[in-house]
Amino acid sequence: MDDLDLPTVADVRHRRVDVGGGIRLHVAEAGAGPPLVLVHGWPQHWWCWRRVIAALAQTRRVLVPDLRGFGWSDAPPGSYSKSTFSRDLLGLLDAEGLDRVQLIGHDWGAYACFLLALDHRERVDGLVALDIAPPWSRRSAPKPRHLALPLLASYQLLLATPCLGPAALTSGPGLVRALIRSGSGPDSSWADDELDVYASVLRQPPRARASSACYRTFLTRELRATMLQGDRSRELDVPTLLVMGEASPLRRVLNPRPQPGMRVEVIPRAGHFLPEEAPDQVLRLAQDWLGRPLRRRSTSGAR
Repeated sequence: MDDLDLPTVADVRHRRVDVGGGIRLHVAEAGAGPPLVLVHGWPQHWWCWRRVIAALAQTRRVLVPDLRGFGWSDAPPGSYSKSTFSRDLLGLLDAEGLDRVQLIGHDWGAYACFLLALDHRERVDGLVALDIAPPWSRRSAPKPRHLALPLLASYQLLLATPCLGPAALTSGPGLVRALIRSGSGPDSSWADDELDVYASVLRQPPRARASSACYRTFLTRELRATMLQGDRSRELDVPTLLVMGEASPLRRVLNPRPQPGMRVEVIPRAGHFLPEEAPDQVLRLAQDWLGRPLRRRSTSGAR
């Protein structure tokens, strides 16, 4: 990791952590106290949390990893399944000796956090998921808003296509700039240099291929498996808050409702990129939800 290539945030330390399987994740860290892990989504990396890290680090040890294939973490060949992201997060907890943590995730990072909470609930004390569909399906009659699903998925098809998807990312910053701006709310304003902090990293061929594999695996394998598996919402016994942006294309299509164990909040006029578009609202909701003391795992419980 070349520290000179990293964007800077005051009082944030950087290191690499071996999470198993020969994979090392870049982790940004700040503060001290009960552990809180922040997990980014696509097309971003740890820097998307820059506007909330300092406030959260006043009372917590904040760990902010880059998922494999993103940011400054290793980008090996592979399928980039979301369960792999979840296993990497579990490996991070083990490497750091963390018995229980709280989680805030966005986009694919939130999806991986959902999987971690479902499959390893004894390790997760609370979850805040930002603008993502939970990893389960529920039967419902088609609605007019579902007609927008093909348009919503069009960029995913582009990215998932071998050769074409990586080429769209390595050829220049245009795609990343356009997708972030189009997914943002009406009050958001992005400078090109902000967006290029993300686009420049994804222009590296291994990371462009990782992004393509991430979407290809979802569309060709994970989406169907999730639909066949059905509704897992009742398996979620980790206190969970799902926060959506009112202007997010994902919310407009899916319009998620509260479910057993999961509360839903909507941030007015915000789009998809909530940690950057609405950091104050995200902080308020997250701190209210996660503000209680960490539960202690029973010494008789198994991991």
